[in-house]
Amino acid sequence: MSILFRNRNEAALLLADQLIKYRGKDGIVLAIPRGGVPMAAIVAKNLGFPLEIILSKKIGHPLNPEYAIGSVTMDTVLVDDSIADVDKSYIKNEIDRLSKELKKRFEFFMGNRKPASLKNKIVIVVDDGIATGHTMKSTIESIRKENPKELIVAVPVAPPRTAREVREMVDELICLHTPDDFYGVGQFYADFGQVSDDEVIALLKEMRENPTS
Repeated sequence: MSILFRNRNEAALLLADQLIKYRGKDGIVLAIPRGGVPMAAIVAKNLGFPLEIILSKKIGHPLNPEYAIGSVTMDTVLVDDSIADVDKSYIKNEIDRLSKELKKRFEFFMGNRKPASLKNKIVIVVDDGIATGHTMKSTIESIRKENPKELIVAVPVAPPRTAREVREMVDELICLHTPDDFYGVGQFYADFGQVSDDEVIALLKEMRENPTS
């Protein structure tokens, strides 16, 4: 197992260096909670961009909830076409349940604020890594509906196949490492502690009040 980053802060600073060409442009950084939020805050500060979250939930297989068969955002659903052994009523119920949960989570993190318009903006999506890609793909599909000027995904690490698939969906993918021996995002960090809801809320509040400090 290869450690590539000391922590999320180090990985975020490395991503920010790769994104510096976007500084001063009309853009926004979107974080995938919770692990992507502290990293996205660092990127947003370096670029002078506002920070928001974008939410997605995986649809787990009924026999193994950890195995993703699709994903849901607040306005987009992706389901793996190769899944033939899963009852369609289970998938529909999960989509309904997860959609309601996502709306509640957005209100929890963002209060009564509506998501910012992404039309004609440079949108940079930040997470601490990509594994299967289900969450990121549904996030990309959701953002595309709003017609951004450019859509960039920035992550420290992803398996090679997932990186290739995501790259085909966006204007630019910045992925620092694509190791073959990929078993989980956390294996590449010396410190991969959980990010709490309180930390996410505090960072979003700080960025609203002091976006470039």
